[in-house]
Amino acid sequence: MTTQKPLFSGSIVALVTPMDNHGNIDFETLKKLIEFHIDAGTNSIVSVGTTGESATLSIEENVKVIEKTVELAKGRIPIIAGTGANATSEAIVMTKLLRDSGVAGCLSVVPYYNKPTQEGMFQHFKAIAECTDLPQLLYNVPGRTGSDMKPETVARLSQIENIVGIKEATGDLTRITAIKELAGKDFIVLSGDDATGLEAMKLGAEGVISVTNNLAAKDMAEMCR
Repeated sequence: MTTQKPLFSGSIVALVTPMDNHGNIDFETLKKLIEFHIDAGTNSIVSVGTTGESATLSIEENVKVIEKTVELAKGRIPIIAGTGANATSEAIVMTKLLRDSGVAGCLSVVPYYNKPTQEGMFQHFKAIAECTDLPQLLYNVPGRTGSDMKPETVARLSQIENIVGIKEATGDLTRITAIKELAGKDFIVLSGDDATGLEAMKLGAEGVISVTNNLAAKDMAEMCR
């Protein structure tokens, strides 16, 4: 595993995907949101994560929003692409489509609804990682997916070179310590739970991928610094 800490640390926004009253992507507002976060000192943007409507956008819309976010950012802030899906094949398609997009890496959620076993999760993320050279961040949020990826499974996945970290959103602070101990000090752990984000960083998390950041960007950036 190659460390990517400078890219994946600090205050990271799980950016909303703005839409107009007809359900079309509002790219003008997207531009304003990107400028808002650059001005506020946000460290990175997650484009089309679960907060960005990843489960409801088509693959075409998903990729288009991410590519436009990279274009509008103009290299001033790293963009992390939300490429997760409950179908392994779909996650692989999106990951491949973004290969040359300029994203810093991909964030891929534990398959939702399917309730895979720990071995199933391992094979899912292994297959995605093997289809690309892009750095991969795992995303564990059992409250949304119905499945909980255990620290032991994360540790197995950390041995795959381009799986560099995890967004851990259980809110269970003991997970931060357990993953650090099992996956090694170079494996990036990011809190995905705003309420416990500060405490997670005190325990060694590198930052927070935050929903609150959509509104309180300056405050989140200052807290993470």
